[in-house]
Amino acid sequence: MGGGGQQTEPAEPGSGKASGVYTWEEVQKHCSRKDQWLVVNRKVYNITQWAKRHPGGSRIISHYAGEDATEAFSAFHPDLKFVQKFLKPLLVGELAVTEPSQDEGKNAAIIKDFESLRAQVEKEGLFKAKPLFFCLHLGHILLLEALAWLMVTYWGTSWTMTLLCALMLTISQSQAGWLQHDFGHLSVFKKSRWNHLVHKFVIGHLKGASANWWNHRHFQHHAKPNIMKKDPDVNMLAVFVLGKTQPVEYGIKKIKHMPYNHQHKYFFLVGPPLLIPIYFHMQIMNTMITRRDWVDLAWSLSYYFRYFYCYSPLYGFLGSFALMMFVRFLESHWFVWVTQMNHIPMEIEYEKNQDWLTMQLQATCNIEQSLFNDWFSGHLNFQIEHHLFPMMPRHNYHLVVPRVRAMCEKHGVPYEIKSLWRGMADVVSSLKTSGELWLDAYLHK
Repeated sequence: MGGGGQQTEPAEPGSGKASGVYTWEEVQKHCSRKDQWLVVNRKVYNITQWAKRHPGGSRIISHYAGEDATEAFSAFHPDLKFVQKFLKPLLVGELAVTEPSQDEGKNAAIIKDFESLRAQVEKEGLFKAKPLFFCLHLGHILLLEALAWLMVTYWGTSWTMTLLCALMLTISQSQAGWLQHDFGHLSVFKKSRWNHLVHKFVIGHLKGASANWWNHRHFQHHAKPNIMKKDPDVNMLAVFVLGKTQPVEYGIKKIKHMPYNHQHKYFFLVGPPLLIPIYFHMQIMNTMITRRDWVDLAWSLSYYFRYFYCYSPLYGFLGSFALMMFVRFLESHWFVWVTQMNHIPMEIEYEKNQDWLTMQLQATCNIEQSLFNDWFSGHLNFQIEHHLFPMMPRHNYHLVVPRVRAMCEKHGVPYEIKSLWRGMADVVSSLKTSGELWLDAYLHK
């Protein structure tokens, strides 16, 4: 790409003075770790130093280095005028008038239509939350937590009562996971600081995890879903190979950390059972300590203090620890199947620099709507709508579905919806397919 446009020396970062007019070819040169520019609404910004101070983490903003970040900028920031104050000192210029507003690979017609759709649903109030919905959701979580403890306190710690207690705690923990997701996406309160505060309470005090760890990890997934080297959710640490490209690459390079042709079998042993109780737990604790995130660590420790204070008199320390790990073992199965059935069977590739709608639709699919599916998945059965509008309250997803489907049909973008059981089965079948691709490349290429 390129074209006309006068190029001058860029302003020093922090000066806030736009002194340059640039082509996309020039902008795209600034995509290294130590030299990062991006474009928002045709304005060119040098984010090299600012990335380290970005509230959402340095990685998510760095993923857009050398690109147009306008759609992502609108998707993640509830108060665009406020955020502009931080961008202003980073301004180094603007795109030349001869340059298109979007970089190569992005569909201008889709971008324009999606921008209109977003403005329309915002005007209709679909980004406004219903406080009663979230109060009731929090209420049923707290009720389950209280009933689980009262049950074993007054009726004893027999195997039957303990299993019922574990089941109730699993439900409350899983539902708290969906609720923290709402606050983490700033989709409940108008003021971001209230979302952040309640997010720390739910994920920290109710679940023992870290809000900052979640934010920095999860928003990368939303910014670049299923894009290798950018989405941490498809970084399987060489335990699994995903999609169609990675298995062939591993096979050609004769990489065999695991017998990947059997990954659809050992997935049941190392995926759902271990993600939350082992991998996430270790990663969360390591992140809080190494980053000296003492606030999140305090919130997390408040959960453990409360839990052991309640259950140690009943089960002893080791018994309480075993109960907690069993609950996390059960919750992990719930979490993995719900979150992975929307993504693992979809396209997993390297960066293709696509517009927001196309990128999100290729990486996500929906699960059929029902009262059970909505509750069971925390409304993440509307994964497409959630990815397109990450700040939209989940109770409004179903209202925008018809318009999203119509837009996809207009532009020839596949909109995939499955049954709950088909979604789960597709996780296993896609792992099997990827494993077979690896084996073929490993043996014959």
